[in-house]
Amino acid sequence: MTLAIEGENLTKRFGDLTAVDQLTLGIRKGEIFGFLGPNGAGKTTSIRMMTGLLKPTSGKVLIEGEEIETVSKRVKRNIGVCPQDIVVWDRLTCRENLLLIGDMYEVPREVSVQRAGELLQVMNLAEKSDTQARKLSGGMKKRLNLALALIHDPEIMVLDEPITGLDPQSRLMVSEYIRSLGEDQGKTIILTTHLMEVADQLSDRVAIIDHGKLLVLDTPEQLKKTVGRGDVVEISLFDTSKNSQAIEMLKEMEGIEEINEIRGKITLRALNAVNMLPTIFDSLQRIDLDILNLSLRANNLENVFITLTGRALRE
Repeated sequence: MTLAIEGENLTKRFGDLTAVDQLTLGIRKGEIFGFLGPNGAGKTTSIRMMTGLLKPTSGKVLIEGEEIETVSKRVKRNIGVCPQDIVVWDRLTCRENLLLIGDMYEVPREVSVQRAGELLQVMNLAEKSDTQARKLSGGMKKRLNLALALIHDPEIMVLDEPITGLDPQSRLMVSEYIRSLGEDQGKTIILTTHLMEVADQLSDRVAIIDHGKLLVLDTPEQLKKTVGRGDVVEISLFDTSKNSQAIEMLKEMEGIEEINEIRGKITLRALNAVNMLPTIFDSLQRIDLDILNLSLRANNLENVFITLTGRALRE
């Protein structure tokens, strides 16, 4: 399959700190590529190198087969970046913001006018077309920020936390639009998000990095089958201060593959979790730990992430 972006032995050092260490991966043309890593894992540095925004200490990047040092102006125009931090011109209207970016990319004015109208409609901002950006809500600015990355109709898009900060309705709308960009329009999308369900639902493949190294790269379904196998039991105690006591006791039980505390809940994974539920319940009751809630679910991408990195994405 044709690769849109290739990174070969990418390394980036800042003084004595190695932010990215010998990273090699390829992003296929037309796929939605989920890029995940804990804070400080080297994810942002990797993306900046792979899109030509940061020069690697060693290694090389190819975009559409061209090495990044000599990449043509045409290829550069084929990349759109939606940063996590909102970047808009507050005193310009929504339409003016889009036309300004169109002019920067030398998009013919009649084309950018048409695309601006389409994007404002898609992002549910049509009624705000002539409203200055400073008067928009945070969620509206976020949607405008995404539209700015798309005005020049790039083939490769880097979307850094595009869903964060949106209300549920807008989150669904933007998620569906991102999916359509990949599935219907054949765009190549690099997606970073701390919302694991979003990465799971949208990504064709997911790369997880930590300490600047690639830990795993595969489809979400394959990762859930091969990393952290089994089902997951989530336990909420009435007294969360006793979570550590419960974890120490449960660690001694045979058959438990992994146990963690995540956002105040005890999360354990086991291959025969269903059959273990009565034993888990009785063991906690025996040491006077009252259960507020106990639930069973299938392994998900967040559990894969925790198994590989030892922590939740936002830790």
